[in-house]
Amino acid sequence: MPVEDISPEDSYEALRTDPETMLVDVRTDAEWNFVGIPDLSATGKQPVLIPWQLYPSMQVNGAFVEQLRRAGATPLTKLHFLCRSGARSLAAAQAAQAAGFPEAYNVADGFEGPVDGEGHRGRVAGWKASELPWRQR
Repeated sequence: MPVEDISPEDSYEALRTDPETMLVDVRTDAEWNFVGIPDLSATGKQPVLIPWQLYPSMQVNGAFVEQLRRAGATPLTKLHFLCRSGARSLAAAQAAQAAGFPEAYNVADGFEGPVDGEGHRGRVAGWKASELPWRQR
């Protein structure tokens, strides 16, 4: 079954209202530290930070599924995967589905979305552009 996209706004609402929903941020530690992370404090949750690719080699994280399980994900968990712009999170969601997590969703446009006319991210689409809560780590 193909991974469905979910808007950042719908993802945040699900995180706020559904105790079985988990946000998994699959960016690198460098991105978490320098760009920021979603602030889910108003939902009573924290984003689960598991890199899909390991910085600086950008090799796929071979322990990804195991780390997902250790973070508390079960086949009943609704997993919302987030990256910078939606590509890595789609790959992570596909891997999660293949590993037995059927409710895996890709947060459309990611944390920062595509670049604008001036070459900047975070202004056109995505978590930040949707003005959802986020913070520096």
